[in-house]
Amino acid sequence: MHDSPLDPVPLLRDLIRIETVNPPGDEGRLIAHLERLLVAEGITDYKVVGPSADRTNLVVRFPGRGEAPPLLLHAHADVVPVTGQEWTHPPFEGRLVDGEVWGRGAIDMKGGLAMMLSALFRLRAAGERPAGDVILAVVADEEDGSGAGAAFLVERYPELFEGVRYAIGEEGGAGIELAGIRFHPVVVAEKRPGWLRLTLRGPGGHASRLAAPGSPTARLGAVLTALSGARLPRHQMPAADRMLAALAGALPEPLAGAVARLREDREGDAPPGGLPLNEALQLDSVLRHTVNPTVVRTGHKINMMPAEITVDVDGRILPGEFEVADLVAEIRALIGGDGDGDDAIGIELLHEDPRVRPELIAEPEFGPFYDRLEAILREADPEAVPLPVMSPATTDATVFARLGIRCYGWLPLLLPAGSPHRRLLHCADERIPVTALEFGTRCLTELLRSHP
Repeated sequence: MHDSPLDPVPLLRDLIRIETVNPPGDEGRLIAHLERLLVAEGITDYKVVGPSADRTNLVVRFPGRGEAPPLLLHAHADVVPVTGQEWTHPPFEGRLVDGEVWGRGAIDMKGGLAMMLSALFRLRAAGERPAGDVILAVVADEEDGSGAGAAFLVERYPELFEGVRYAIGEEGGAGIELAGIRFHPVVVAEKRPGWLRLTLRGPGGHASRLAAPGSPTARLGAVLTALSGARLPRHQMPAADRMLAALAGALPEPLAGAVARLREDREGDAPPGGLPLNEALQLDSVLRHTVNPTVVRTGHKINMMPAEITVDVDGRILPGEFEVADLVAEIRALIGGDGDGDDAIGIELLHEDPRVRPELIAEPEFGPFYDRLEAILREADPEAVPLPVMSPATTDATVFARLGIRCYGWLPLLLPAGSPHRRLLHCADERIPVTALEFGTRCLTELLRSHP
């Protein structure tokens, strides 16, 4: 016996219990679980591929009525680590506590995968077919560059996605909480990663002596200070402009005025004022490339001054014509060190997603498909506001867009205004309400039934 796949709650609890922390990933165990689920439901026409037995991807096609082009649903099986986090309930037990499912991946994004599966199985159980074929891709490695997952599929098996025009994936925690209004984000654009390693070199030596001028340790503080919270030059893209306009139009004063000023102040580019800190930081982040130092590697012995220190930097590049070289140039303007002398700072590219055709990401399509996403949200939750969003984060949407697919982040959740749940991805105590899972499943079911 197995739990009904019509209910996303037991599905999600089982998925959380399969630990897929990346690195190393080990998504193959979760994919094998899904294979067993498909076979138990009489579905045997699917494909499992990957670079190794423990890094696999599942692609299954559900036949439609032929009234719409094929639609892609994509979800990633891996999750981020829990190291150093204090959890109220164990992160890999999938406990159901006070109407919420707790565990790593509840929001990002095993909860979304559970909703997708349940929506597909509900249609099938009712004897219905979706408007067009639906391709479900459950992929590895989204949390660490997508090389074993979406990129592997796009580069080696593009024929699996033939005919797909639109895709639905995660929203990457792109929620907005303002004025007690429940906003439903529809992500229409997102950044791509440009991960870098900065290397500082200089005189080391015995740590019992005064440090020599220009030592890497002395220069480290200046570099971290310059990069932490840096507001790089402003580049206001069409998707961000539409997001700010829609947000200003939905808010009461004085918040509406604060968002309008942020949108209009292109020359002065003052930090956003009059907004809560979280929202101010998120909105400011979609107007510029961003950079944050995240990993520092230095000496390993207390009595040795290091001669080399590296700083790994999470850079995010705006969609459009921008290249990683543009981000590096803006970083150089902050930290200097671009010569050949003792103060030189090396900058090495660790990972960059290829630039997607600008018209697919920088200028998203607001046509019948997007209108249907908003209509479903308005019908399901009339008191809420659908909001086109540019996400400061990156998902597998930027990978599937390489095939010419228009990608949207759309996993509807019914959450109280002010709810912390969307902000819990990558954090301790990640969890999702049962009511939110059911709401999202109903919305996805309706989309599959009626997408244009």
